[in-house]
Amino acid sequence: MNYLKCGVAGWCMEIIFTSMESIASGDMRLMGRTSLLMFPIYGFGALLGPICRMIDRWVGDAGVLSLKDRFWRHGMNDMVLIFLAEYVSGAFLRALGICPWDYSGRNMNVNGLIRLDFAPCWFGAGLLFEKITVGKNREKKV
Repeated sequence: MNYLKCGVAGWCMEIIFTSMESIASGDMRLMGRTSLLMFPIYGFGALLGPICRMIDRWVGDAGVLSLKDRFWRHGMNDMVLIFLAEYVSGAFLRALGICPWDYSGRNMNVNGLIRLDFAPCWFGAGLLFEKITVGKNREKKV
């Protein structure tokens, strides 16, 4: 279920983001766009919370992190994990000739597969994915 939640949330975020980009290009129709290929990629956002909690346990901070420290640690970890997933999935899809994005020619791109200036977006998206996938019991403990 969390996989589906993240897939749908990712699609929605991408449509909203690309709609906002249309304003910058002067297209007031606010046309957003995405690809069916993006659903499974965004769906893996369901793994961010469990991975971050595993990291918390590994460094000995499970259950003792302040909200502020958790925000920064998880946000940074989520951002790095999303960049890694975007790069690897993009390279795989590009090898198949079906990658729906190409950042070549854009500022701060890495091999046309990721844009480092998207870091704040991925920081926030990761925290959102964690929030929508946390269980009711877990939410009360955090």
